[in-house]
Parts: sequence; C-alpha cells; structure tokens
Amino acid sequence: MIKVSHLTKIYKTGEIKVTALNDVSFEIKKGEFVAIMGPSGSGKSTLMHLLGALDTPTKGEYWLDGKLIANMDDDQLAEIRNKNIGFVFQSYNLLPRTSALKNIMVPMMYGDIPKKERIKKAKKYLNKVGLADRMHHTPSQLSGGQQQRVAIARALAMNPNIILADEPTGNIATKQALEIMEILEDLNEQGNTILMITHEEEIAQYAKRIIYLRDGRVVKDKNNGHRRLLTKKKK
Repeated sequence: MIKVSHLTKIYKTGEIKVTALNDVSFEIKKGEFVAIMGPSGSGKSTLMHLLGALDTPTKGEYWLDGKLIANMDDDQLAEIRNKNIGFVFQSYNLLPRTSALKNIMVPMMYGDIPKKERIKKAKKYLNKVGLADRMHHTPSQLSGGQQQRVAIARALAMNPNIILADEPTGNIATKQALEIMEILEDLNEQGNTILMITHEEEIAQYAKRIIYLRDGRVVKDKNNGHRRLLTKKKK
C-alpha cells in the first residue's frame, strides 16, 4: 500500500538548512494500523505531509498503491488526495456554517459524484460513526468528539485506500478520545488501512505497529504485541 525509500526533506530559509526527515524507509501493507510516534521536532508532521501528498520530498521515493507520488504534478496530487487518501486532522477542518451531512459531502462534490448518491453515502457514514441524529447540526452545535466523528465520516466518503490521522485525539477529552480510537479500530478491523500520528503512548497502543521517529530518523519499528483490547462489548 505504502512504500517510502530513503525519504529526505530539507527546508531552506536563506542560508539555513533544516533536515526534517533524514533517509526514512519503511513499508505499510494493506489493512495495517500503524502509529507514528516521536517527540516534538522528530519529523512526524513532515512525514504526514509527504504521505498525504501535501508536500514533496527533497530526496527519496514515495509509492502509494503502486504509484510514484514524487513525480506527479499539482493536479495529479490533488486527485490522489481526494480519491486515495482520507484525512483526519487534530483541528477537524470542518466548514463552520455547514451541516455535518454537507461537510461529509464536500470531497464527493470534487469527485463528481451525483447529489443523490452523495446524500446517501453521507448518511451511511454518519450512521457508521454514530451521528445519524446529528446530520443537520453545524460544528458549533457539536462537541469536539462529535466533530472528530464527522471528520472521520468525511475521510471515509471517497472510500480511500488509506486513512491518515494526524493527532486525531489531540483536542478532545479522554473519554471522547477513547471513543474515537474505538471507531478507528473498528474501521481497521473492517479492512481499512490506517496511519496515525500521535504523541500519546496510550493512544498508540491501539495500533498494531508503532514506528518511532527521532531527529528525522526511524529509531524503532515494532509490532505491537500488547495492543490494548476494546473495553466496549462486541455485538
């Protein structure tokens, strides 16, 4: 699903060069749930931007579903982002005066999906995250946890190959954070590939694999044999 080979990102400000990522290589297979951890300045956000086709590397290669991303132009990258990647951000990034239902429909509008189908799919994914009764609420009428559920439903709208979650529990209370992680875990069990950035060890324990970054390098890549169990009852 994902292959990065000798990925390097250098930012230049005048004469100053900052190496945010330094020779990073790993692969992520379809259906994996991977957490990326590291201290501030370790390169986590830079890596997420590259994997999300929001930026291009200085050196190295990034392959997504067999396609070499680094060689694509802006239009091709925009299409990859819309059709292949579902984003979940710490700040939700919802349209403030737009209902939950219409927020989920936004990526489908850019994907030229007919309105009737957009509505049907948006309702389906709202139900999937437990917010069928909040479809006409705007973000200001929803709690932080509910807004993040809408963001997850929006990320699923185009049936992406991978979900990229950048600190998905960073702005919400502990109880709501665990509910969000249970949703992501359920999605992974249903076959969705999930790559999540987090600085919280407890949150990372939901992943099946944890990649640790420090100073722009991978310092550890381990399978999570002690993956926490869901506390909710299975139906």
